[in-house]
Amino acid sequence: MSRELKRIRRRKAAQKKIDDIWEHSNSSLIVHYSCESFYDTEEGKTPRVTSIAVRNLASGQTESFSIHKIAEQRQLPFDEIHKNYDDLEREMLAEFFDFARTHQHFNWIHWNMRDINYGFAALEHRFRVLGGDPVEILEDRKFDLARALVSIYGLGYIGHPRLQKLIEKNKITDRGFLTGADEAEAFDNKEYVKLHQSTLRKVDILANIFERTADNSIRTNAGWLERNAAHPKIIVELIREHWAWSLIVMIAIVVGLIGRVTELF
Repeated sequence: MSRELKRIRRRKAAQKKIDDIWEHSNSSLIVHYSCESFYDTEEGKTPRVTSIAVRNLASGQTESFSIHKIAEQRQLPFDEIHKNYDDLEREMLAEFFDFARTHQHFNWIHWNMRDINYGFAALEHRFRVLGGDPVEILEDRKFDLARALVSIYGLGYIGHPRLQKLIEKNKITDRGFLTGADEAEAFDNKEYVKLHQSTLRKVDILANIFERTADNSIRTNAGWLERNAAHPKIIVELIREHWAWSLIVMIAIVVGLIGRVTELF
């Protein structure tokens, strides 16, 4: 199968999944979280998690989990959070995984949450390190919106960093949004509320991007051919794969042979 045909099939699969999730938006969640820098931690140590936000795609209702909320419930001064980080992080993750346990059958929409550095596996690992027993969300319930957009619109659909460029291109409100570098700085400065507000803003932004993708109103840098997967090579390959094409070729061969025989006699 040609590269072009593989792409059009990935595009159809991604678009179909988006349509299915949109149809079941009441049982679909947007999830995002903030953590310390990937690069400033001790070698081999996964980044500490500071906050997690989960937004219902249909209602917009958002559940949030954060170390500063746990600290507030304990009446612990914010300037002492770093002294109690393990306990606060463990309790926050316990609350999150209790929520996940009762929502395992939901769709979980995310942005690049794919590995042990940043992803569901990282959250599970952090909880295990802190003595917890995480619930694992099934792979077929996870939907990476970042990868889906590449499948639908192509690698060049927007510049890097893609999330920020999409926000700018579509004029989406980004008040409180922090970049990765900004989040690392906020963590170092112990600005946990600021990190939490950024996480809340990001699930709102991701919901906005998902909705625009679902109704085909998302603005990208992809041209008409890329958006509609109408490259001439794709059209040729589709014709060749269709049974009618094979029949036409066979008829042409037979006609050609008959013509050659007629010439001989």
